Amino acid sequence: MSTGPLGPYDTEQLTRLTETKPPDITGRSKRLWLLPDDLCLVQLIPSLRSFTYARDEIVDETGPLRLDFYERAAARLTEAGVRCAFRGRVADILYLAEYRPAPPFEVIVKNVANGSTTRKYPGLFPDGRPLPRPVVKFDYRVDPEDQPIGEDYLRALGLPVGAMRDQALVVNDVLRDWLAPLQVWDFCLIFGTGADGELCLISEVSQDCMRLRHADGTPLDKDLFRAGVPGAEIVHQWKRAFDAL
Repeated sequence: MSTGPLGPYDTEQLTRLTETKPPDITGRSKRLWLLPDDLCLVQLIPSLRSFTYARDEIVDETGPLRLDFYERAAARLTEAGVRCAFRGRVADILYLAEYRPAPPFEVIVKNVANGSTTRKYPGLFPDGRPLPRPVVKFDYRVDPEDQPIGEDYLRALGLPVGAMRDQALVVNDVLRDWLAPLQVWDFCLIFGTGADGELCLISEVSQDCMRLRHADGTPLDKDLFRAGVPGAEIVHQWKRAFDAL
């Protein structure tokens, strides 16, 4: 029985749970089993999807790569004082985490003008150009495509918008420093709140939720999928990110 980050559970017990009980929550890219003491077991769904490019596929090898990346990122962020839900890895695509209900919005940090910035706001910034400073924005998570939401709507709900913005910028600093010479173009985060009111980063941090460029300019993220690259090549390029870590 583990007395480490998995708390009162062992890997065999947690793995068996996924085989004997349906998940309590199924999302776009994860299945969750709720556990006592505000914990949950998370199983990654190795799905890649893009509403803009009308693609939705399963690429099995991306699941372990996502968790490889997230496990390392969570350690770095925790060292920097960012509270992360990640508790410990159980298997290739399975991990234990603190459970916090996910709010219906995400926080996005952009360091380079690309994607929705140049598509929705044409003419403001040249595509692919570094922004004068990191931009933080909030998107309402709704199918089929997430939508920008004004911060005052979130403040009207009593949400700590300023604290989320500050935490997102800390995450940005940590990722850019850790991943250099790779270039972090943008990423999205989801923050939950515990009973103590403290923010907790509950979303995965991986190439599935960021734009990451090799020093030679080639993408190491889901932009490969958006561009129609086959699954085997996506896996090959994602693995290149680990060469720099």
